[in-house]
Amino acid sequence: MSQATDTDVREDGRIESVSGPVVTATELDARMNDVVYVGNEGLMGEVIEIEGNVTTIQVYEETSNVSPGEPVESTGAPLSVDLGPGMMDAIYDGVQRPLDVLETKMNSAFLDRGVDAPGIDLEKTWEFEPTVAEGDSVEAGDIVGTVPETPSIEHKVMVPPDSEGGDVVAVESGNFTVEEAVVELDTGEEIAMRQEWPVREPRPAEEKQTPTTPLVSGQRILDGLFPIAKGGTAAIPGPFGSGKTVTQHQLAKWADADIVVYVGCGERGNEMTEVIEDFPELEDPTTGNALMDRTCLIANTSNMPVAARESCVYTGITIAEYFRDMGYDVALMADSTSRWAEAMREISSRLEEMPGEEGYPAYLAARLAQFYERSGYFENINGTEGSVSVIGAVSPPGGDFSEPVTQNTLRIVKTFWALDADLAERRHFPAINWDESYSLYRDQLDPWFEENVAEDWAEVRQWAIDTLDEEGELQEIVQLVGKDALPPDQQLTLEVARYLREGWLQQNALHDVDTYCEPAKTYRILQAIKTYNDEAFDALDAGVPVEEITDVDAAPRLNRIGVQEEYEGYVDELEDDLAAELRGLY
Repeated sequence: MSQATDTDVREDGRIESVSGPVVTATELDARMNDVVYVGNEGLMGEVIEIEGNVTTIQVYEETSNVSPGEPVESTGAPLSVDLGPGMMDAIYDGVQRPLDVLETKMNSAFLDRGVDAPGIDLEKTWEFEPTVAEGDSVEAGDIVGTVPETPSIEHKVMVPPDSEGGDVVAVESGNFTVEEAVVELDTGEEIAMRQEWPVREPRPAEEKQTPTTPLVSGQRILDGLFPIAKGGTAAIPGPFGSGKTVTQHQLAKWADADIVVYVGCGERGNEMTEVIEDFPELEDPTTGNALMDRTCLIANTSNMPVAARESCVYTGITIAEYFRDMGYDVALMADSTSRWAEAMREISSRLEEMPGEEGYPAYLAARLAQFYERSGYFENINGTEGSVSVIGAVSPPGGDFSEPVTQNTLRIVKTFWALDADLAERRHFPAINWDESYSLYRDQLDPWFEENVAEDWAEVRQWAIDTLDEEGELQEIVQLVGKDALPPDQQLTLEVARYLREGWLQQNALHDVDTYCEPAKTYRILQAIKTYNDEAFDALDAGVPVEEITDVDAAPRLNRIGVQEEYEGYVDELEDDLAAELRGLY
């Protein structure tokens, strides 16, 4: 959170009333969305309503013992984030206060109200290497130099998007703090490594393009059946215990994004603790460095002030857009948007606004749309290309997908990964229901898979979808009359579908090998199951009893392909054994 200097802050208002995180003040000279400091302790807040002489403020901290008559100070600036070197490997709260810095400052894990710190270290020096020379002309968004922020990420220092640009008259390499000028223009403008940007305002881009490259997740059911594009949007709704958080952790660890921004929005403290403890220990599979070297965590747990929860997703998406402007592919995980919507509902009720469905504010759909619309694959104003992929978890009460947050999210996102409590109870993970889930990116991503993985990718995937659909219909009959009453070909279809479910759709996130499955391996597992299907039906057509076909020794090995590190030879040998055994039956 950008800090206001003493000259920016002026005491010009008094508290009139306090209602939870909502405070009203009179005689306050402020505009909508301005940051203010409330009470004798200087609690940070934001102006959310102005009516006549009364200003309504949402406070980002606990307001107990704050009394009418205490002063309110306005900064005259909207809620903004500090952008610059130092954001990678950082853990922030909802308004970009670095939690490790606050812990050191307080000498305790329990923070007092009113404690504050800059979003990035203003004292630390960074090694700046210019990419422009004196006499060069630069415009808004242009990259003027680089900083080795972490072993994995080269931070690109850019001209601020609101700059008028000009010719470079002075530039030098060396070690600088983020506030020192590294480039000077003929207009007198000095460019530093630090920028500020209002969190509720999207950063500008040249053009939003149609994404055609998948965000490879290493999860077979996602890459194989329901892919998301780089710059796409996805929702993961599911009831308690169905695996939303684990699925997002897997995506954060394995998705082939350059940068990961993980927003823990109103989740339980133990889940965020797991993220904070696990991520620093994880190795980045692409570079071998620590995963945190390219990760920014925003932790706003359920016991933190509700108002800060409402702002944390904006903080996260603004940081993601900043790295997108450098030409990076960014994946943003929001866990969960339901808690964000609940924060909006609480603040709306305290403002006595007219409630919409289930008490949510009438503007719920608009706010969700504004958030997801900031994703995309962009041509940036500096000529680079970058993307922001947004994956939001939704926590519908009781797993009811008809509730407002899930339904409004479905109208916006193009990928829907529906988690199923029944699958989770059967220990089928990831518990994504293949009948209810969908991806609208499939057709535009197929050319990439066909070029980079296999020419018949779409054809083999469609075979798997058809088989699973047929199994779903047959299961209804089986529940009535039993499996043995089905004709042999339908019994064989059920057996093939079982291998699709257990050998292909199931994946062990805790297994060293199976936790990540590259698209080529995803295809080879599916291809091996299709080989079994084709050979088995040939045997059935030749008159072999279905019991003998399903009893071949090689078939159970289909379920073990996922845990094979050197899978190519294993699959080749398995396919040969399947063909030999099944053909040997007739």
